Amino acid sequence: MKVLLFLDVGGSMDPHVRACEELFSATRTEFRHLESFYFHNCVYDHVWRDNARRRFDRVATWDILHKYGPDWKVIFVGDAAMSPYELHQVGGSVEYMNEEPGVVWLKRIADHFRRVIWWNPEPPRAWEYTRSTQIVLQAIGPRMHPLTLDGIARGIDALRH
Repeated sequence: MKVLLFLDVGGSMDPHVRACEELFSATRTEFRHLESFYFHNCVYDHVWRDNARRRFDRVATWDILHKYGPDWKVIFVGDAAMSPYELHQVGGSVEYMNEEPGVVWLKRIADHFRRVIWWNPEPPRAWEYTRSTQIVLQAIGPRMHPLTLDGIARGIDALRH
């Protein structure tokens, strides 16, 4: 399986760092081809490969869409917790002046790749009360799974079929 892994880092994801690190370590041995990228809150026109160098070594999201074919599987890991403004507005990013809303980029990724899932470390009962999580679900479809053993298994099944 060829996998692109997008990890949300910083802010509300800080309490989940250990679980994500363990997941990241496990994925290295499970997937034959794995490319990892980081983002904060939402994917915009760029992501980065090394969180420590996020301000310097950016990877254009367009380049990812052009380099990796639709047969690559995409896994997002994040709590999808942010201001809805970050998803719907130009300039909504908390880090820089994005030229297009984050939801546009999420839809592009979901449209380009045949198999996309999102693992969320927050319990599913909280998703319906978080506006930004609902927006993410609308953008990528019903592809969000909890970051639990059962949720990981269901996500892997969704990637395979």
